[in-house]
Amino acid sequence: MPQHFLMSATARTVSLKQVARMTDGEARALFRQIRWPDTKGAAVCPYCDCPKCYEYTTRIVFKCKACRRQFSETSGTLFASRKLPIRDYLIAIIIFVNAVKGISALQLGRDLDVQYKTAYVLAHKLREAMAAEVRGVVLGGDGADVEVDGCYVGGHVRPENRKEDRKDRRLAENQTGKRQVVVVARERDGRTLTQVFGSEDESVSFIKARVDRASTVHADEAAGWNSLHARFNMKRINHQEAYSADDACTNQAESYFARLRRAQWGQYHRIGGKYLNRYAAEMAWREDQRRTSNGEQFRTVGFRAAALPPSVDWCGYWQRGRAA
Repeated sequence: MPQHFLMSATARTVSLKQVARMTDGEARALFRQIRWPDTKGAAVCPYCDCPKCYEYTTRIVFKCKACRRQFSETSGTLFASRKLPIRDYLIAIIIFVNAVKGISALQLGRDLDVQYKTAYVLAHKLREAMAAEVRGVVLGGDGADVEVDGCYVGGHVRPENRKEDRKDRRLAENQTGKRQVVVVARERDGRTLTQVFGSEDESVSFIKARVDRASTVHADEAAGWNSLHARFNMKRINHQEAYSADDACTNQAESYFARLRRAQWGQYHRIGGKYLNRYAAEMAWREDQRRTSNGEQFRTVGFRAAALPPSVDWCGYWQRGRAA
């Protein structure tokens, strides 16, 4: 019986133990290599992109010879204005990517020995780095198969204790109005895109914009997908009759939803409605990277975090400076 990839040695190319044993200098050198791979870790000015920079001998700061501005390894990145050592951020990235179904901010805070709010913001910054990988990506093309489906999340109404007091929670007047649908468009052997809407009908424009017109779109029997027939070659599957028939199925989309549900039930327990899109994008990234080693995932997230500018949503979040 073939061994599952996650159980093989090729899935483990970096360990938490390796990074935790690094000195501050070794951790900084590793972060520099991740941030500036083209110069093999040599500093490049984040303000004018000049490679001619020198490091102070008295403190850990660089200065650009062109614009004369000072900067550190994390200046101009998601980790700008950091308070923790570089090594702690590298440890956080490893812990985050090793958790195949996500990790709660409470657990991350305990592992790093930081406050809950520190871990909460850090986790969301890493999710932002993950989501940046598919920014502007268009799926499919040339007859490629793309599966679309929706998964409703939130809006739970707890039933009353006594039977005579209970109401039919399927009726709109007895719902909270907080129910949202995570719509996924997933190319077979390709990338996964997600977005949150109020209903599946509202997602049609998103699918038309992010899926190439030459693709073959697979969808279930939901009426919300009927309007896609005017633009795409469609294959529909009625799940009341079969999960796969005549080469039509949405099994890859359902596989993504399984990971999202496991994260919701087992790790996060409750996901705030305005943050649902971030968690959905995180699970899409994890699903796409499920066959890559943790070392490659570590470097990918680290590079994305270093390439992105300071977060608009999460910089000053706890000081009410931003409305994430």
